Amino acid sequence: MSAKLMGQVARSLLFVPGDRPDRFHKAAVSGANEVILDLEDAVAPAAKAQARDAVATWLAAGKRAVVRINAADTDWYADDMAMVRTLSGATVMLPKADAESAARTVEMLSGRPIVALLETACAFMGLERLAATAGVARIAFGSVDFCADTGIVDEGDALTAVRTQIVLASRGAGLAAPIDGVSVEFTDVARMEQDALRSRRLGFGGKLCIHPRQVAAIHAAFKPSPQEREWAARVLAVFDASHGAATALDGKMIDKPVVERARQIVLEADAA
Repeated sequence: MSAKLMGQVARSLLFVPGDRPDRFHKAAVSGANEVILDLEDAVAPAAKAQARDAVATWLAAGKRAVVRINAADTDWYADDMAMVRTLSGATVMLPKADAESAARTVEMLSGRPIVALLETACAFMGLERLAATAGVARIAFGSVDFCADTGIVDEGDALTAVRTQIVLASRGAGLAAPIDGVSVEFTDVARMEQDALRSRRLGFGGKLCIHPRQVAAIHAAFKPSPQEREWAARVLAVFDASHGAATALDGKMIDKPVVERARQIVLEADAA
């Protein structure tokens, strides 16, 4: 799948437990770009079948959602796949994804694209293979599980190198900009916006959410600021006046890469 412009990808993806159908509609009208109906971590083993039935009922009514199924090495994977294969409104998110499990899942879905959730050190070591797997449309970073697996604490710049590699591998494979992991903070608006702004600055195209309060903060962080929009407009005006030749603005060179960034900001602002 060819890469989409950043302004066209889902910015906010909100998790909802699959065994809480009373929350499905609330999530759908929360303003989140995508709702993820979760059959995995949010659902206790005893409630897996109940959750699967609730999700199937929602999707069979003509609704659409991302469905996080259970991992390929679990006892619930086959039943989850049997359900989503029959429902065209379901985009599958595969947890604990690596190149092999992603390829297997895509094949079982007859080529339907999936979101691959990278959550382990082992999967990270095969990141380029995962990104290049046919049918992987986008990579999401399961940062909480990744930290549990590696012992790295997601504070400061501890995971910057990992995040950067996910962005670069996605770009190199022609995928849409990846989705950053959840923030555990959902009461402090400033902190939520800072977390999302870090994701944007590192090149991610969106962020996973665990609470509806996080949606607006993510959208605010990914929306170009007034200063960015003003700069982009000036760059494009100067470039147009130069008839495509390299020029300067505020003592800085304006050439093709700078112009492309300005155009991207305009597209992001329009999408927002």
